[in-house]
Amino acid sequence: MDILSKLFGGVAHVKIMRLFLLNPEDGFEVSTVADRSRLSVSVARKTITALAGMSLIKKKSFVKEVVDGRTGKTKKKRVQGWFLNQDFPYIKEMKSILVEGDFFKQDDLVKRFRPAGRIQLLVVSGVFLQKSDSRLDVLIVGDNISKKYIQKTIAVLESELGKELSYALFDTSDFKYRVSMYDKLLRDMFEYPHNRLLSSKEFSTFVFPN
Repeated sequence: MDILSKLFGGVAHVKIMRLFLLNPEDGFEVSTVADRSRLSVSVARKTITALAGMSLIKKKSFVKEVVDGRTGKTKKKRVQGWFLNQDFPYIKEMKSILVEGDFFKQDDLVKRFRPAGRIQLLVVSGVFLQKSDSRLDVLIVGDNISKKYIQKTIAVLESELGKELSYALFDTSDFKYRVSMYDKLLRDMFEYPHNRLLSSKEFSTFVFPN
C-alpha cells in the first residue's frame, strides 16, 4: 500500500480508485465513498473532486433504496452520485496495478489476523486471487478467536480493497464437523483456487475429503 500510495497520490486516492474499479457499474454518494473507504467525508470529497478532474469518475443520478424514517418502509429515491468513467483511456492499466496486482503480501495478511486468537487455519480465495466467482474470500478456523477483532480487520481490508469481503469463521470442532458433513461452502472453498496462508500442525496436510 505504501508504494501505491506514493505512486497515486496518497492512501485516499488508492482506496477510492479501487472502490470504483472493483464496482464499475455502481453509483456512490460521497458519504458512501467515505464510509466504504473509512475516510472522513471531507477527505473523500476532496479526493473525488481530484479523480473527477482527471475524468476517471463522472457524476450522474441513480436510484437507490432508502428506509423511510417515519414508516420504516423501504422506498426508492433518485440521488446524485459518482460512477466509474468506463471510457477513461487508462482503465486497463490502472486495473492491472490496483486490482490485479499482488497488493497484499501473505505475511502481511497473517500479521493482521494473528492477534485475533489461536488460529489453526487461515485460507484466502476470491478477490485475493482475482477470482470474482468464489463464494468466500477468507476462511478462518481456530479457538478462542475474537470475533470483534476479525470483524474490525475485515472492515479495514474492505476499505483498502474497495470491495466487500465474504468470510467465514469457525472454531476447530465446528469446522471438522462441517467437513465430515461435506459442507458445500467449505467444499467450494477447497476444490477451487485458494491459498493457505497459515496452518497448524494439525491442518498442515489437510485436504477436503472426496
